[in-house]
Amino acid sequence: MIIRIVRMHFTEAGVHEFLEIYNRHEESIRNFPGCLHLELLQDADEPNTFATLSHWSDRESLEKYRNSELFAAVWGQVKNLFAERSQAFSLMRNV
Repeated sequence: MIIRIVRMHFTEAGVHEFLEIYNRHEESIRNFPGCLHLELLQDADEPNTFATLSHWSDRESLEKYRNSELFAAVWGQVKNLFAERSQAFSLMRNV
């Protein structure tokens, strides 16, 4: 299993639009083949900072999503709302 964390810092004005985009596409992402879990978290100290936490059955499934039209459409809108560059990393669960 691959765990993907993407931390995003939005402008104050961009938070509302981001949440609308996320809510509109959440089910499609969650139902993408290989996605086992998806949740959105808000930073406890920085209200304009969010992270997505997703679990993928394998690296190939994550890469198929990252190369999909769905990802391109969502990310194309979201990245324009950033106050600074996002941070993303993948972890493996070996247990």
